[in-house]
Amino acid sequence: SQETVSKAIQRMRQRLPFALLGIDSDNGSEFINDLLYRYCLDEKITFTRSRPYKKNDQAHVEQKNWSVVRHTVGYDRWETEQELALLESIYADLRIYINFFQPSFKLIAKERIGNRTIKRYDAAKTPYQRVIERKDISLEAKARLMNLYLQLNPAELRRRIDQKPSRPVVGHHVDDRQAVLGSGREVGRI
Repeated sequence: SQETVSKAIQRMRQRLPFALLGIDSDNGSEFINDLLYRYCLDEKITFTRSRPYKKNDQAHVEQKNWSVVRHTVGYDRWETEQELALLESIYADLRIYINFFQPSFKLIAKERIGNRTIKRYDAAKTPYQRVIERKDISLEAKARLMNLYLQLNPAELRRRIDQKPSRPVVGHHVDDRQAVLGSGREVGRI
């Protein structure tokens, strides 16, 4: 719902070590609504949306949705309050695990030579490492992140994520993709 999305964005902003400059949403009614639009105006956040029927507009988000979310919780529909609490618990640990311990490459250059495209990437780094390296992030925000990092155990985080059910216990529904692909929980275990 509109209110749920607005509250989630407010919670997300509190966790970010930098200012939220913009939101680029899909065209769902939970995003394209007066409540979120007014919120973005009041908070001076740029609000854009993808073009209708252009599925590649959200390619980076959809890639992370598959590699992070679907590998962890599959395609099941989570409907009850109990399932929501479990999903939030999984995401709380997963967010920390991905941001502090899962490095990724960033494309830094693309060059076309004849019919070949040569891509160059920087060294793999975690989102945490990228934030710490930035000069425009406050020392206070960096200190808060460093303090959290020193308290974390990646193996324990992964165990906690893996020990939680990867699908709803009550009101279980499996769509066709889930039946074909499996839950994906077996990928990337420590």
